[in-house]
Amino acid sequence: MTVRMLKRQGYNVLPADTPGEAMRLARKHADPIHLLITDVIMPEMNGQDLAKNLLTLYPNLKRLFMSGYTADVIAHHGVLDEGVHFILKPFVLKEFSVKVREVLNQNHSA
Repeated sequence: MTVRMLKRQGYNVLPADTPGEAMRLARKHADPIHLLITDVIMPEMNGQDLAKNLLTLYPNLKRLFMSGYTADVIAHHGVLDEGVHFILKPFVLKEFSVKVREVLNQNHSA
């Protein structure tokens, strides 16, 4: 669903079903990657670890974390820390679009 939302907004998207696939795509991708949008809690690797790994390839990568879990469940994953961009699922297209633009428009990576 998020891939369709982003494509409708005119963004180029590299969808990945797993963190491992995201890493493989990022290593092969020749152009800059500006934004990682990832779930906080996933099998194989959590979103914070995926972001840390991708930052080694793309140091200016901006990150937007999302989750359907409540704040108390995800708090220990670090995504509720100050300066970390987060959106709670489910969300609507307008809310998601505004959040993506907000993260991309920021001057530096959080």
